[in-house]
Order: sequence, then C-alpha cells, then structure tokens
Amino acid sequence: MSVVVLVLICVASIAVGAKSVPVSEVWDGLFHNTGTGNDVIIRDVRVPRTLLGLVVGAALGLSGAVMQALTRNPLAEPGLLGVNAGAAAAVVSAISFLGVTSLTGYIWFAFAGAAAVSAAVYVLGGSRSATPVRLALAGTAATAALYGYINAVQLLDSAALERLRFWTVGSLASADMDTVVKILPFIGTGLFLALLLARPLNAMEMGDDTARALGAHLNRTRVLSMLAVTLLCGAATAACGPIIFVGLMIPHVVRAITGPDMRWILPYAVVLAPVLLLGADVIGRVITRPSELQVGIVTALVGGPVFIHLVRRKRMAQL
Repeated sequence: MSVVVLVLICVASIAVGAKSVPVSEVWDGLFHNTGTGNDVIIRDVRVPRTLLGLVVGAALGLSGAVMQALTRNPLAEPGLLGVNAGAAAAVVSAISFLGVTSLTGYIWFAFAGAAAVSAAVYVLGGSRSATPVRLALAGTAATAALYGYINAVQLLDSAALERLRFWTVGSLASADMDTVVKILPFIGTGLFLALLLARPLNAMEMGDDTARALGAHLNRTRVLSMLAVTLLCGAATAACGPIIFVGLMIPHVVRAITGPDMRWILPYAVVLAPVLLLGADVIGRVITRPSELQVGIVTALVGGPVFIHLVRRKRMAQL
C-alpha cells in the first residue's frame, strides 16, 4: 500500500505545477518523446525534480529513524539536532570564501559540516548521559547559531546571497539529472549501510547493557550509524539545502504502522519519507500558483505543530 501511495505521489509530482500536464499525457511524455512542450516539461523539469525528491526524501527519513534509535531520543532529527545546519554552514562558507561552485565541491564540505556538528551536539548534550531534552536544546542552540552565521555571510556577500537564496530554505526547484547522478552514490551507500544496522539498532534501543548481552558491538554500531547519517544528510543538504522535520515525523508515522522493530521501520521510512517530501513539494507548487512555495517552508509549516505535539505528550514529558 505504501508503494502504491508513493507511485501516486510521483505521478502527481510529474503532472502538477505552474503548468499542469494531464495524467493521460504523462505516460506519453515519459516513454514516447514527441518534442512537444509538455514532453519537455516532463522530461527536463518534472522527472529530475521527482527523482531528486525520491532520493533526498529517503535519505532524510532514514537518517531520522537511525538517529532516533541510536540516541533513544524520539526528538532526534537531522534538522532539529543541527546536522543539516552544520552541512549548510559549511557549504555557505565554501561558496562565499573559497569560491566553490560545483555540487561535487559542495558535497565534501557538507559531509564535514554535518559530522562536526553531530559530534558537537552529542558532546554538548552530555555524551553518554545525554537526555532527549538536552540533545534537543543543544541541537536547537547549534542550529540557531549556525543560521545566524549563514545569514550574516549572505548579507555581507551579495553574490552568495543570490546563489543561495532558494537553497538555504530547502528547495527541489533547481533539480536536474546531473545533481541526481552525483549524489546517488553517496546516498546509496548511506542507505545500504543504515539498512544493515537494523538488528544492532534494535538491540541498542533496549539499553547498552542489554545490547551487549545480545552481542551487539556498541562502538562499531555508533560509528557506522553516524557515518550513514553523515552520508545521507550531507549529500541531501548539498543537493537541496537544509530541509527540516522530515526525519522527525516519518519515523513516528512508521512506528504507528509497523511497531518498534527497526527491520521494518527503516525500509518503511525509505518509502514514506519521499511521500511526505514530494507531497509537500506539490502543495507548494499549487497554493501560490503560478509561483511556488519552497518545499523546506512547507515541511516546516507541517512539522512545527507535529513537534509541539510530540513534546507535549505525557510520556515525552517523563523522559
């Protein structure tokens, strides 16, 4: 059923936009190129945008599920814990101070920024004694500071502001096949690695002592999990900018469907996160037509109330 919903959202993503394309013409545009205006829109604009949304959505949803299991923190999410902001700050610095202009260059800086902020938030939150609230507060503080830095750099560098004004709010609008091809190896590696960690993450959710008794290698699992999150978030942020709340919402939705088993949560997150991201992208194109609202703004508008609900839940208050 989840796959069917994903297929329907993909069709909507290809058909809906500033200029809507009848669904009957989508098939022809995909498989029978006649050179018409609709075919050009479908092949050169909508298909790359949809594929990028699929890949980035899967990366963000899976990284959120891994982070929540690894930290045993239901509020853990790449955007909330500063990972995306760290990647974004590194990319902005590379563009403004080093003149980096290619996606290939962005990716390596994004990886470095994501890894550095992940480590800093973990330490600030108390390392092994970290609680969900302390990690959320440390991540919020880091995110605020980094976005202040990003805004300052853009205000002082008008050329950087012009290049980054859509990227910094999270957008699929500039998608092309070259972008998809360049990030796919990194996200593919992160997806494969994260899915392999389902069993040890199941054990770690029960506590360190229980995990050791079950034979899990805690340090190895932590290192590989953070490597997977860095690959997923770094590549996704380099391609689309920082998109928040996808990694927070999707694991909670999936748990309501599958239960707490990570062997089910992780694959379902890969399928359902693109549904959310592409759905938000379609909504952003429709509500301000003929212009569009960036997908990062739509996910933030949806995710804010969800975050407040999670924090106010009775069992969350007891953590």
